[in-house]
Amino acid sequence: MNKTQYCKNCVYPSSSAAPLAFDKNGDCSGCKTSHQSSKVDWKSREKKFERLIKEYRSKDGTSYDCIIPVSGGKDSYFQIHIIKKVYGLNPLLVTYNGNNYTPTGMKNLINMREAFGVDHIFFTPSIEVLKKLNKLGMKIIGDMNWHAHAGIFTYPIRVAVETNTPLMIWGEHGFMDLGGMHSYNDFVEFTYRFRHEHALRGYEWYDFLKLSPKYGEKLTKQELIPWMYPSDQEINRVGVRGIYISNYFKWDANIHGPLMIKKYGFKEAEEPFERTYRRMSNLDDMHENGIHDYMKFVKFGYGRATDHTCKDIRSGLMTRKEAIKIVKKMDHIKSKDLYRWLKYVGWTEKEFDKVADSFRNPRVWWIKNGQWWKDNVWGKPSSYGKVNLTPK
Repeated sequence: MNKTQYCKNCVYPSSSAAPLAFDKNGDCSGCKTSHQSSKVDWKSREKKFERLIKEYRSKDGTSYDCIIPVSGGKDSYFQIHIIKKVYGLNPLLVTYNGNNYTPTGMKNLINMREAFGVDHIFFTPSIEVLKKLNKLGMKIIGDMNWHAHAGIFTYPIRVAVETNTPLMIWGEHGFMDLGGMHSYNDFVEFTYRFRHEHALRGYEWYDFLKLSPKYGEKLTKQELIPWMYPSDQEINRVGVRGIYISNYFKWDANIHGPLMIKKYGFKEAEEPFERTYRRMSNLDDMHENGIHDYMKFVKFGYGRATDHTCKDIRSGLMTRKEAIKIVKKMDHIKSKDLYRWLKYVGWTEKEFDKVADSFRNPRVWWIKNGQWWKDNVWGKPSSYGKVNLTPK
């Protein structure tokens, strides 16, 4: 049916969660933005960064220089390496814990504190509330990890307000070269709008509070305090500003990942993930690859293997032909991680499949003989399992 267009350079589909545009040659906007990186004068950007942080260094040593939201992953290590070891700032690290760390991820988090000698706030909401939000996220927007997106992009800002620390340093802007949403010349910074529209999918804590009875859950306003974003008055009083370090330093996980292993003892996953070939990603979330990423496949027709192969194609580490083989093997897999999550929230696989099917994107999927079908990057459409619930 040819519902989906695929980039001629990488393997991203036109249905990408990060909006894509294609040029007349069939190359996507993400590839075009990624190629800008090689033309950037990174030395001059480092100087720009030095001037920026000079403004925010504590003048009398009675406050933190900045806040770094961290998960304990390879990117967190790299951020702290630059901020603490290279530039000598005194950061406060802030972690939102969604009760889903892998054993290796937790070891990396603990090692991170010790390796860098930094202060660290590790916040864990109520486990019962987290279970409710997992189920509500799936039912409302098809994303059991809404609580994590909201927590990561809310709780550190709350800490910034509470500690009167204006500068927040994030890592890579996820939609920069992923979909080409911004140019490297934009020096884009963190905004409430990006958080609300993209990270939180347009839903706030009060939406979940209002909708919870409809979906059979009971929540109170007080239980949702961690996900309440500070007011404009609070943000302006402190002067909170969120910058992305990837605007000032060339960002390549294939380079800084191995460097963090060698220099600070960062550990990869002991076993490969079922839905991707990389071992350094998502160690902070045991449900990410199996459920959240599987739902990406259900909703948009591609998964984490596509994300990772596209990055490696753009870095010159993989050919498109090699990437297609990996995508064909991995993108569609329903991993064993799903069954761990089902036990965690008390659902059956049948319940999950019905909810999942209600989020199938009609731009991607069609029904034929009781099966879900979609186009593929390798050419011929194929089926991907029986229909559990026909969307209205």
